[in-house]
Amino acid sequence: MPVIVKTILLLVASNLFMTFAWYGHLKNMSGKAWYLAALVSWGIALFEYLIQVPANRIGYAGGLTLAQLKIMQEVITLSVFVPFSLIYMKEGFKLDYIWAGLCLTGAVYFMFRH
Repeated sequence: MPVIVKTILLLVASNLFMTFAWYGHLKNMSGKAWYLAALVSWGIALFEYLIQVPANRIGYAGGLTLAQLKIMQEVITLSVFVPFSLIYMKEGFKLDYIWAGLCLTGAVYFMFRH
């Protein structure tokens, strides 16, 4: 499997954990004390780091630059966040998601052009 594909797949998986760690408590633990939500989120974030750190190491060792890894991460973050927001959190679609995606498309172009 190409390095970039392996890196992307691992970053998508890590972002699923990250998104739930950062925002899932807003739905699931809204009535609990913030420090309990923080501890649960911290536990979820551990799994994110266990996937994200190897993903970045694989990508970097495979020839991706630090800037490419960062832009890739931002695109994946938005790609995971929008469905999470719509499906899990039941928030409405916002046209701003499209504009943000277009801006990130430009960022990808500039980071990956040769």
